[in-house]
Amino acid sequence: MHASEPGSKAAASPDGSPLALCGREPHVPAERLVAEMVPPPRFDAVRFETYVPDSAQPSQAEAVRVLSGFADGISGATAAGGGKRRWFGRKPAAPSGPRGVYLDGGYGVGKTHLLASLWHATPATPDRKAFGTFVELTNLVGALGFQQTVQTLSGHRLLCIDEFELDDPGDTVLVSTLLGKLVDAGVALAATSNTLPGKLGEGRFAAADFLREIQGLAARFRPLRIDGEDYRHRGLPEAPPPYSDEEVTRVAYRTAGASLDDFPSLLGHLSRVHPSRYGALCDGVEAVCLTDVQAVPDQSTALRLVVLADRLYDREVPVVASGVPFDRLFGEEMLKGGYRKKYFRAISRLTALARDAKPLIEA
Repeated sequence: MHASEPGSKAAASPDGSPLALCGREPHVPAERLVAEMVPPPRFDAVRFETYVPDSAQPSQAEAVRVLSGFADGISGATAAGGGKRRWFGRKPAAPSGPRGVYLDGGYGVGKTHLLASLWHATPATPDRKAFGTFVELTNLVGALGFQQTVQTLSGHRLLCIDEFELDDPGDTVLVSTLLGKLVDAGVALAATSNTLPGKLGEGRFAAADFLREIQGLAARFRPLRIDGEDYRHRGLPEAPPPYSDEEVTRVAYRTAGASLDDFPSLLGHLSRVHPSRYGALCDGVEAVCLTDVQAVPDQSTALRLVVLADRLYDREVPVVASGVPFDRLFGEEMLKGGYRKKYFRAISRLTALARDAKPLIEA
């Protein structure tokens, strides 16, 4: 079975050596992009009930309450067979009222957990609700064309967009136009966003920026602030230090379904594979082993690595690495620039996956 086909399993090389991500060039048909617009495996089992609000951050518990009401509102609209919708579980809203929610907060406060919980709580079959990142949505438009995407998604009850890209004006306008069409068709919207640089912790700045960027949709969204620190770091030990090349190689050879790649070579390979295919690149991979991890040389390469980190995190694939630690992947200039939010998220997620790999080292 081809590595890009749904349900495919990774198999070791005939000589028993590990897989190589650099040896994969998956093809992803457009229909797969549509079928896979569901919460990723990491968020299969999440629900509002499994979200643990930080007692020091009242906005987190409030977010659960509001989003539960929003799901109830979609349920009411479904029961009414397309009549006026009870957004936020209250009396029917006028057409000009909020018809979507925007989750505003820093990385690691559980925005994706809450967004996926909303998807699960919405009483519609998977083919009537969609969940995807901003990048995945733009990839869908590229694969299907704008009009076909509108037709495909217009019959949905809910569209959830994770990590709305405020730092990409062109794609933001494209998706904003798409969302306007979908809202007019009666689709409920929910989104999270990457916070703009230099503005973490400055109140409702991100909500204002988000609403400005989506222009005419501003009145359709209710901003919902979620305060807090990165949950992946709450009370957890520091990320494990990198291992030696020999240790990484041993783990790769003794772990079924593991891949083994030289980090600079993998970065080069990512430049030849469209980011929409990075999920397929990881099909069936049980662990990623990387040797000679180095600081990323340029912004284009860094942004591709961010997408790969997201796909690995979604699929809960542990990462074992040698070389520089993950908090030194991106230079100081990058961490102060326009995409720093993405880089911090990638560091956070790769650190979590490095922790997940500890049992492989100890085996």
